[in-house]
Amino acid sequence: MDLRKIGNIVAVTACLAVLGAAAQERGFHGEPARVAPPRFEPHPPGRSPRGPVVMHDRPMRLLSPRVIVHGQAGWTHWEHPMFRRPVYYWDWGAIRSVTCIGEDSYGDQYPVTESTFSGFGFANMTAVEDDALDRCYSESGQDPSCVLLSCSPY
Repeated sequence: MDLRKIGNIVAVTACLAVLGAAAQERGFHGEPARVAPPRFEPHPPGRSPRGPVVMHDRPMRLLSPRVIVHGQAGWTHWEHPMFRRPVYYWDWGAIRSVTCIGEDSYGDQYPVTESTFSGFGFANMTAVEDDALDRCYSESGQDPSCVLLSCSPY
C-alpha cells in the first residue's frame, strides 16, 4: 500500500477519534440518527408471527396524560437500553400534538402529550418518545423494564 494512502487513513482515523470524543463530551450516547422511513408496505394477512397476546394478572392502570412543552419535560433522563425506534407514516403538517405512552412491567401506562410546532417532524419524535420513557421510569419507582408502548398524532 502506498505511504500516502496509509497517511490518509491514519489522518482520517485520528479525526474520527477526536469527533467521537467530542460527541461523548456533549452527551451523545450512541443512538443512531433517525432517517426517513421506507415506503409503507402492509403486513401479510393473518396472525402476527410474534405469538399470542400476553395478559397481565392485574388491571392495567392508565395514568392521566401530562401535557408538556417540547424539550421541557422535567423528568430526569433515564439512560434506557437501546431499542428499535418506531417508524411513522404520518402527515406531519396536519399534526397539532403527539402523545407517546411508556409502559412498566405491571402494565401501567404513562402518557405524555406534547404540542407540535412549525417544522415538527420525524426527527423530533425521539425526544417525545424519551419523555414517555423518562416519565415511566420516574413515576414507576425506577422500573428498569419500562418500554415505549405507542405514539399517536392528533
